[in-house]
Amino acid sequence: MAALELLLGNEPLKKSLSAALRAGRLSHSVLLCGEAGIGAGFAARCLAADYLYPQGGAGAAQVLEGKSPECICVEGEGASGEIRVERVREVRREIYNTSLSAAGRVVMIPRAEKLNRSSANALLKELEEPPEGVLFVLVAFSEAGVLATIRSRCCAYSLAPVSEAVCAAYLRKNFPNGPDTARYAALFGGKIGTAKKCLSQEEGRARLADALSLAEFAQKKELYGALTLLTRYEKERFAALEVLQLLRCVCSASVRGSAAAKSPLSPARAVLCAEAAGKTMQAITANGNGKLALTLLAARLTA
Repeated sequence: MAALELLLGNEPLKKSLSAALRAGRLSHSVLLCGEAGIGAGFAARCLAADYLYPQGGAGAAQVLEGKSPECICVEGEGASGEIRVERVREVRREIYNTSLSAAGRVVMIPRAEKLNRSSANALLKELEEPPEGVLFVLVAFSEAGVLATIRSRCCAYSLAPVSEAVCAAYLRKNFPNGPDTARYAALFGGKIGTAKKCLSQEEGRARLADALSLAEFAQKKELYGALTLLTRYEKERFAALEVLQLLRCVCSASVRGSAAAKSPLSPARAVLCAEAAGKTMQAITANGNGKLALTLLAARLTA
């Protein structure tokens, strides 16, 4: 079975990529776009596996696990995750230093929006004159986030979340002893990756519980409860961002009117909470005063 068949949903995408692979018409540079949690990274590994190992086998399995020497990953550094020009310049050398046990090479860039102008220009040279047999697979949340010079050299494809029913079935199969999988599928709108992360990590489940508590405090306008909960995150920047992102997922489920999500928020209240959470995330990301930002958030959520 082709690795792309492992990707749930997105039938037109799989059909198009598989047909291009079989016919030898796949562009040497592919851009896969999809919001966080819907499986764009997994789709990229599936495409890489089918390109490098059309017959499947152990080599393809290594690619899917992210452990193949023929699949070169170009990632960012530091808190910003910015991809530096030096890292891109290393790519050509790495291509020729890898073993020749596969049909070609794949260069994977999991966060293409993190390319700065210098690193994008260096990559552009590779895309314009790609080494023979090399496939570049870029992944980004959206096409708009990728510099236009890079977008213009890529064949772009978009991924969509699977249906809540498909997501729930996947979660039931993989987490038979887990909590309410239908609720998780509804809360995350079919984003399997995000739901899987929450279910598989105790920390993720705890943060989702906090996000739901915040939503309840917001609906009931309980300022003290919101302040007490958010105080725990004043010195944990990344944890705070995760909770706020989860709160936005809860808000989105409310706006969609998903009964299975069991969101405590009314749709109107959810819109206000999502906006407040978004502003707070921007403030925290900009290295603002975390304590002040979260205190203001509690006031906005319960106003």
